[in-house]
Amino acid sequence: MARRVFLHIGAPKTGSTYVQNVLWNNHDALVDAGILLPGSAVAQDQAMADLRAASWRDADVYWTWDRLAAKARKWPGDVIISNEGLGAADEAQAARAVESLRPAEVHVVAAGRDLWRTFPSFWQQSIRARSGWRFGAFMRAVEQGRAEVFWSRHTAPHMLRRWGDLVPAEQRYLVTVPPAGAPRDLLWRRFAQVMGIPDGVCELPEPTSNPSLGAAEIELLRRVNLALGERYPLRTPYQKVVHRHLVDAVLKERGNELKFGVGLDRAEWVRGLAEQQIKELQDYPCQVVGDLDELRPTTMRQTTSPDELDDEQLLRVAIETIVGMLGHAETLDRRVDRQPEEVLARLRARAAGGVRRRLRLATRRDS
Repeated sequence: MARRVFLHIGAPKTGSTYVQNVLWNNHDALVDAGILLPGSAVAQDQAMADLRAASWRDADVYWTWDRLAAKARKWPGDVIISNEGLGAADEAQAARAVESLRPAEVHVVAAGRDLWRTFPSFWQQSIRARSGWRFGAFMRAVEQGRAEVFWSRHTAPHMLRRWGDLVPAEQRYLVTVPPAGAPRDLLWRRFAQVMGIPDGVCELPEPTSNPSLGAAEIELLRRVNLALGERYPLRTPYQKVVHRHLVDAVLKERGNELKFGVGLDRAEWVRGLAEQQIKELQDYPCQVVGDLDELRPTTMRQTTSPDELDDEQLLRVAIETIVGMLGHAETLDRRVDRQPEEVLARLRARAAGGVRRRLRLATRRDS
């Protein structure tokens, strides 16, 4: 039976991509140290979707939550399950997940980030998940108390109450995201401390960012989402087509120089919300790894709202994006043209290997 299971539940845009890259890139070294990441990153994502009975999940995938939990329970050491989508599970789903991992000692790990950076990140993630609402409409919804999804899925107090209450206080953790300018490996060291990963087990690659899109790029994607209509309604087809060929191949590669975010006219309001959140976490019994002061906004600069862009700016970006997609298509064509040669080379190498094996066997028999 597993000794301990660490459930890293999110939230999105709190450095989870970097932490997960370190974990999966060092999978074998962690196994040697007695720590298992069951399945794969894709498997854990599929299991998360199954646990939440998400509308966009693929119903016929191999990795259900029960299958992932069964693999975790069989491991004799420690287990890490890390997926930022877990934080969006409701109370019943969270309870089912924790119970499925017992009798192992279950630990719940959530990460928190300051709201000044979280608001635009949440909205951008919603657009990248095929939403079409404007940034201003989202911010007004938050101000008017109509954005419960934001609070429940992207803030540590709400996630910890749903998940953390299921385990003893000493097995609940809040990892705060360091401010800009902190050492690159600081966030990883905080997670490693929680999960009991000894120094030197994991090699740390250069951090790979999950870059935010600029104001023009994310507004262009929002309008594309609206224009798609009923095409690619589910998560997987949308990711395979729109993410792969538009977002990842072109939009992320642009300079994205025009940043967007919460306007300075809302600065005091955001500060007030941050203080309220810090007070909630001070009153909640859990282990804080980092500093709650890091949840206070520090660098608050004036930015442009995507709603403020004019059609001329967007037309220029749209044309440049089309040019970028043409280059991407040309690259794909070259790969297709090379494919027959590469397949033939692999077949020849396989055949040559077979011949060598048969010769070795014949030599052994003769001797």
